[in-house]
Amino acid sequence: MRATNNEELNLLIKSKYPVVYFETIDEIHTIRQLRATAEQLDLNFYQWSITDGLRRGDNDDSYYQTKEPIKMLRMVQSLLKPREYEEIKPGLFVLKDFEGYLEDILVLRLFKDTINLIKGTRDTFVIVSAEYKLPKDIQSDSAHLIGGYPIEDEIKAVIKETTEELKRTNNEVALSISDEELNKITNALKGLSIQQIRNVINQCLLANNILDINDLSTIETYKKKVFDQEGLLEFCLTEDKNNIAGFDNLKRWLVERKDSFFSQKTTSLPVPKGLLLMGVQGCGKSLAIKVIARELNLPLYRLDLARLYSKYIGETEKNLRTALMIAEKLCPVCLWIDEIEKGFAASSGDTDGGVSQRILGTFLTWMQERKANCFIAATANDIYRLPPEFLRKGRFDEIFFVDLPDAESRERILKIHLKKRGLKPEDFDLKKIVDVTVGFSGAEIEQAIIAALYRASTEKEVISTKHIIEQIKSTKPLSVLKKEGISALRAWAKERTIPA
Repeated sequence: MRATNNEELNLLIKSKYPVVYFETIDEIHTIRQLRATAEQLDLNFYQWSITDGLRRGDNDDSYYQTKEPIKMLRMVQSLLKPREYEEIKPGLFVLKDFEGYLEDILVLRLFKDTINLIKGTRDTFVIVSAEYKLPKDIQSDSAHLIGGYPIEDEIKAVIKETTEELKRTNNEVALSISDEELNKITNALKGLSIQQIRNVINQCLLANNILDINDLSTIETYKKKVFDQEGLLEFCLTEDKNNIAGFDNLKRWLVERKDSFFSQKTTSLPVPKGLLLMGVQGCGKSLAIKVIARELNLPLYRLDLARLYSKYIGETEKNLRTALMIAEKLCPVCLWIDEIEKGFAASSGDTDGGVSQRILGTFLTWMQERKANCFIAATANDIYRLPPEFLRKGRFDEIFFVDLPDAESRERILKIHLKKRGLKPEDFDLKKIVDVTVGFSGAEIEQAIIAALYRASTEKEVISTKHIIEQIKSTKPLSVLKKEGISALRAWAKERTIPA
């Protein structure tokens, strides 16, 4: 079980870390946590900001002339000095957005001097900020926490408080959810700040005066917008297993392991680590990942490896560590890494100064050592660019090969995409279309239907079998364009993977 921020902070203070850098998405929630920690450990609580100066506890008045960082640090040094006939309790000094002032060489030097004063004591500086940025000469004396994410009980409390608050002005407002449904909604709200949770709950309640399981889609849409705008992880919507054709072995694998993911405390079965889907492009690997998350009842986050890379030395590695720390805070989750070979391509690292090799090492170590319930679902198209470290037994629970769809799967794909566009499959000669789509991927079949819709619309006709077959015959599928590559991929996978 992963530790909460309070537990981690308690351990760091007891371990006498002089500086803790608290990177947070919610400053108010984090300050509340820090205040509770100080009370629990019997520490004096101080907080500083450039606007309010240095204050102790709940005191609204700040120490004289302590808005400036240098004068604040001088005051802290004064507070740390032992006094005759007076026992001084250790202090928790919370500094808001202090990292920017450390670019001033005088502030940096004075802060280092103050750190040296508190080494080996229970006095601790906690820098609270939305972004991690700390000079290298302080990093060795500091620990890094990522937080601001409320835990399950806190999320449930916010849901009830928000509902009750709205109910005071509107008697029709009500919660209409079972305990199981509340757990699902709570799980969906993970990763949002308390204010963001209030915003989306208010949005759901104001729409129809009721919060119920049907609001799950609204919450997920809101969450996707939030994660698209900020952060290194992208929140993704999941898919129903009926929206994907084939993948029978994968579906069976999921059914066998689904329960063990959540019942690890009462069973000897190991928790599933993850799987790798490799195969021909356009055959539904990404869609299958969305189905996996839905079947495991896990929120799905995509780690976009391209977002990690930075032109500044050390930033790429830092971005990866931050993304993985955030993923652990959001657990249990399904972490999706699309086209993993492009982010961790097998190379000597000569072309990028060794960055790809370093982030590969960091990621492999995390995969091996992680304790949180983070199920990794990765896809790959080019197996020859994938580092061999990913293929060793035990790295993933299983490696599935996704081949071009057979006749039965192609018929199912046709039905799915025709229904998706409001068309009736029975109005088409599916067998005839299936016969002419040998070697076509699911994506190519979908594009043929879309192109046929445009052609029929241009000709002022109702789309028919004829239009779809015309588009299929005018298409050169990937199985023809890259025949040798696909044959080599199939040959490689035959003895090394399980058909999906």
